[in-house]
Amino acid sequence: MENGHPAVRQLRYSPAVGSSHGVEVIDFAALRHMDVHRHRVRPQRPDFHVLALIASGTGSHEADFGAHRLAEGSVVWIRPGMVHRWSDIDACDGPLILFRAGFLPGFTTAEATAPACWRLGRQRLDLALFAAGHLGREHDAAVDTPRLASPALLSHLLAALLLRVLPDAPARTDAASAGHRDRSAGVFGLYRAAVEEHFADWHQVADYARALGYDVRTLTRATRAATGTGAKTFLDQRVLLEAKRLLAHTDLPVVGCARRLGFRDAAAFTTFFRRQTATPPAAWRAAYGADSASGP
Repeated sequence: MENGHPAVRQLRYSPAVGSSHGVEVIDFAALRHMDVHRHRVRPQRPDFHVLALIASGTGSHEADFGAHRLAEGSVVWIRPGMVHRWSDIDACDGPLILFRAGFLPGFTTAEATAPACWRLGRQRLDLALFAAGHLGREHDAAVDTPRLASPALLSHLLAALLLRVLPDAPARTDAASAGHRDRSAGVFGLYRAAVEEHFADWHQVADYARALGYDVRTLTRATRAATGTGAKTFLDQRVLLEAKRLLAHTDLPVVGCARRLGFRDAAAFTTFFRRQTATPPAAWRAAYGADSASGP
């Protein structure tokens, strides 16, 4: 498989016939109907977003080594590149919104700071389901009657849904503060995109500062404002996440993981991994690798 993850199913955005607008709305019943072979319970890595609302029922989900219990009001946001599996959704009901990476510009900070799963109270859940229903009806109308199709409208409705469900939305501030926040978010967005592209080659914030035309302090301030951590910590955590994915989902030796992630040798990679996790790579693989994972 691609990306060196032979145990992970790679999912490409492939909309239904007529649904070519970058977003699609289905539900858990449709997912179960389409997936008769239960591929959903095995690790998969989509190149698109999946936003799921649990309207009723219970279940469980795993995303990048975190396990989450699902119940009424649960929100799941699977971002492109996440390794996840629907470990148990047989009793879940609710909408799933699938959308292309880049369909919603301007949500970089939200993507970076939102967890994979959180809960909404009853009132917010009702409003979120209403928003998802509106998006679903507009999507169906666009498919059934192409002359009514409006990607811009679909994008706005999806943005409204995300604003409704995202946890801890920032309070409104004065115009000057809002402008500063927007500029900071823009800098962080550029840094985050560069990290995603180059994390396997560039391990120092100074590399990104030179490429982006900012100084290290500017990147650090913007990253801390967006995520609560500094630019170096953000970068290290991205490298660490990919290291964990390689160790858990491939049979690459440690030296192969080191090369894939741009370390000069296995010793440097082991030092980095141990500093981040307090565990050597081989021991982490033994605990979390595919051979030790429990079945569906």
